[in-house]
Amino acid sequence: MPDKLVSMEEAVSLVKEGQTITISGISFYRNPMAFVFALEKAGVRGLGFVDREPGVGLEYMVKKGMVRRVRAAMVSLEWFGIPVNFRRSVERGEIEFLEDTCGAFMAGIRAGAFGIPFMPVRGVLGSDLVALHERAGTWKVVSDPFTGEDVVLVRAIVPDVAVIHCHRADPSGNAEILGPVYEDEFKARAAKVTIITAEEIVDEDYFRGKRPSIHSEHVTAVVHAPGGAKPTGMYGLYPADFEACWELVSG
Repeated sequence: MPDKLVSMEEAVSLVKEGQTITISGISFYRNPMAFVFALEKAGVRGLGFVDREPGVGLEYMVKKGMVRRVRAAMVSLEWFGIPVNFRRSVERGEIEFLEDTCGAFMAGIRAGAFGIPFMPVRGVLGSDLVALHERAGTWKVVSDPFTGEDVVLVRAIVPDVAVIHCHRADPSGNAEILGPVYEDEFKARAAKVTIITAEEIVDEDYFRGKRPSIHSEHVTAVVHAPGGAKPTGMYGLYPADFEACWELVSG
């Protein structure tokens, strides 16, 4: 198997200005913050961002002026409320925001992961979001060929880059996530380039007889990043530091 282990700087160089990225975790948990900090340091700007329930990682990127387009179902800092920088930027028109739903995002990212052009959903019919997404070219209302009823087709979500922080990975890209996986397996499969940052690098024998959370065939690069989710939490290793998270994104 090819050795995909690279430095953080080499991995960051895979992200180009204007591309659309997605990152692992949700709100305060398992965001690939070490990569986000390195991306900001490298001066990458003008990014698109797509996710279901982003939080600290996206808010930091918005604060630093890295993001120009966001598509998400729920941008949240949980009990801290709607992220201030994100909300302010959308209200001022500094960020183009396309509101999604959890179900529609899951349909789109699954379609991207499965290599199919779209996936149908029904729960969004009747929502004002349908017209917004039809104008954006991301959803389309069609007639079900079996019943004749209306159904919404969600276009496949195919990010340019997915950055997934994991507990363990081997040099070839097999990766293990302990605890909630969220949508990260689908993100890794759907993206054109997938970067794994890992708390621990293990020998390939570690996965012998095990099913990795993410398979090497979907991975472009692997980075050793101990503590790479801090100040967000990492299941079984360290909790979210809510005070540090707030200090990082406030203002």
